[in-house]
Amino acid sequence: MSAWQLPFVRPASLADRHFSTVIVGAGINGVGVFRDLCLQRVDCLIVDKGDFSAGASSAPSRMIHGGLRYLENGSFSLVAEATRERNLLLRNAPHLVQPLKTVVPLSSFFGGLMSSALKFFGRTPPQRTRGLLAVAAGLRLYDLLGRRQRVMPNHRISRVPQNDRSLFRAAVRWTATFFDAWISHPEWLILELIGDACRDQPRSAAANYCRVMGCAGNILTLRDEITGALVRVTADTVVNASGAWLDRSTAVLGGAGSRVMGTKGSHLVLDHPALRDALEGRMAYFEAVDGRVCIVYPFLDRVLVGSTDIPVDDPDQIGTEPEEVDYLLDVLAEVFPNLSFGRGDVVYTYVGVRPLARSDADKPGQISRDHSVVLDPPNATRDIPIVGLVGGKWTTFRALAEEATNEVLQQLGRPRTASTELLPIGGGAELPADAQATERFVDRMVATSSLGRTRAQVLLRRYGSKALPLAQRLGASGDVPLQHAPDYSVAELSYLCLETGVVHLDDLVIRRTLLAIRGLVTDAALAEMAGIAAEALGWDAAQAHHELQACSAALRERHGVRLSPVVADAPPSFDASLMTPQALGQPST
Repeated sequence: MSAWQLPFVRPASLADRHFSTVIVGAGINGVGVFRDLCLQRVDCLIVDKGDFSAGASSAPSRMIHGGLRYLENGSFSLVAEATRERNLLLRNAPHLVQPLKTVVPLSSFFGGLMSSALKFFGRTPPQRTRGLLAVAAGLRLYDLLGRRQRVMPNHRISRVPQNDRSLFRAAVRWTATFFDAWISHPEWLILELIGDACRDQPRSAAANYCRVMGCAGNILTLRDEITGALVRVTADTVVNASGAWLDRSTAVLGGAGSRVMGTKGSHLVLDHPALRDALEGRMAYFEAVDGRVCIVYPFLDRVLVGSTDIPVDDPDQIGTEPEEVDYLLDVLAEVFPNLSFGRGDVVYTYVGVRPLARSDADKPGQISRDHSVVLDPPNATRDIPIVGLVGGKWTTFRALAEEATNEVLQQLGRPRTASTELLPIGGGAELPADAQATERFVDRMVATSSLGRTRAQVLLRRYGSKALPLAQRLGASGDVPLQHAPDYSVAELSYLCLETGVVHLDDLVIRRTLLAIRGLVTDAALAEMAGIAAEALGWDAAQAHHELQACSAALRERHGVRLSPVVADAPPSFDASLMTPQALGQPST
C-alpha cells in the first residue's frame, strides 16, 4: 500500500466480513479511536452515515486550545489535559497545527472577581466583564496547567500598545497576551489519521455514507446510503462515537439511556482586509456585552469569527440563522468600533453541534466540556458490548481515544502495545524542522517533480512531508491549475476524488479543499470542479448535473455562499467533461 492509497471502501465489499471492533461515527473522536486501535493491531471498521468529519468535526472554531474559560467552572483537570494535548498536537501535526498568539482586551482592574468566584462555586453571577486581576489569575493558572510538553511562551499583561489603541474601543486600558494554537484543515487531519491507521493495520477499513441499521447477536446490519443495499458484518465489540447523535445510535444498537445534549456553534468567515491586517496575526479573545466569550483571528487570507452557543434538539436540523450573523457582526462592531462590518463581508458561514454530556446547567456556557467513556454490556438481543464516547472536544481527541481504546482492549482481552502520545500524524512525520531544512525539502520537490518553487511551497504547507510523493505524482500529469481556482490543480482534485473517499461533489469542495471556507467558490469554479469530479469518478451527465445542483444548494443554503441556482434540467447535449457555466445556464464570472 502506498502512502497515498487510503483503503476507503464501499459497503458492498464488507459483506460477511468480521472485525474485532466496529466504530460508529467518523468524526475526530471516532477516528482517534480507529487510529489507536489499529496501532495495537486490532482490525477495525469505521463507518459514518455521512462523509468523514461531516458533522461537528468539520465545524469547530479551528482552535486547538486548553479552554481558558473552563477554569471558572473549576474544570482544572480538563484544562490540564487540553493544554497538554494542544502541546502534543503542535509537535505531532506541525504542518496543520500552528501557534496562535492571542490578545485579551481589558477595560477594568477589579471587574469579574466576584463573578468568577460565584461561577467557581456553581452559582449564577450577574453579568460583568472580567478585569485585569481576574484574567491575570486565570492566565497564571493556565500557564501552570499547560506546562507539560510546552513549546510556547508564557502570558504577559501590559498597557495597550500604540498600534492597538485605534483597534479596540477607547475604554480598553490593558491587553493580556498568551498563546494557544489553530488548525488550518481539521478535515484533512482526520483523513490522515485514517491513512495512518490502515498503514498500521491493513485489515482495517473505512466506509462513509454507510449507516448502521441494527445489531443482533454479534451481527451489525449496514446500509449503503448511496445505493440502499444492506450488508451484514460481525464484530466482537462496538464503539459508539457518533457525538451529538450518540443517544440515537445507542438506541439503534440495542442500548438505552440519555447521555448527551447538543449546543450549536455558528461561525462566520469574513473577507475583511482591514481587520485582518490590524490583528497582525493574533486572535482577539473577548467578551460580548451578554457575557458570551467570542473569538476573531486571521484564518488564511480571511478572518474567522465565532461563535454562538445555542441549545438544539435535532442535530440534523441546524443552520446559521440570520439573527446569529447579525449577533456576531454586532459583537465585532462593539469590540472594534473604528471598523465597519456588514453582511457583505461574510463569505462563508458554518455551524456544528457540540456533543455535551447531559446537564441541567442554566446556560450552555456552564455545561462541562469534559468527556467520559461508558460501557453498555451485552443484553438479551445483543451479544457484544458497546463502548460509548460521551462529550469530548477537538483538542482532546487523542486522550479520549486512548481512554476508549483501553476499554475496548479490556473487552477484547488484549494488551496495549504502543502509545499515540508522541506519534506524528500524516504529513507531520519527518517534516523539515527549520528554515534551512525546509528550503532543502522544497529543492528536492522541485528537482524530482518539475513543479515550480511556489507550487511546491503551497503543497508543503497543505500536505506536510506527504507533499513530496504527491508533487512527483502531480508533476507527471502536468499539474495544470484550475482556470477558476488556481490554488488547486486538475490533477490534485483528481487525486482527492480517487483516493480520499469522495462520494459527492460537496465532499470534494467543502471538506477536501479549503476553497469553500475561503469564499473562493464561484459559479464557474464549482462547474469546473464538478467536471473534474465527474471524469475522475465516472459520473454520467445526469449524475454530474445532480451533484452540481446539490452542492450549489448546500453552499447557498447552509454556508451563505453567493452562488446562482443551477438550472433544474440538464440540457440534452450536457457533457460532464465540459461543464462550463454557460452550458449549465449560469452566468460566467
